[in-house]
Amino acid sequence: MTFDEWANYGWQRGWCGPPVCYIHDGLPMSDQEQDQLDEGDDPCVHVIRLYEQADTAAQVCESHPPTVWRAKNRGW
Repeated sequence: MTFDEWANYGWQRGWCGPPVCYIHDGLPMSDQEQDQLDEGDDPCVHVIRLYEQADTAAQVCESHPPTVWRAKNRGW
């Protein structure tokens, strides 16, 4: 299965959204989540970062500790 097939499989079943760019597309949130954020609440929106190259993943792990400890907490 290719990555695109895998991502589409999740999309078709409602498990994930399509890959989007936070910088250019914004954070995918429902209107309710956006309203909560606007009202000062702190909704947690989980994001899975997609990497085009393995060395980018390694660089992110070096500079973003939550990536490392979230993975370790899941036993990855």
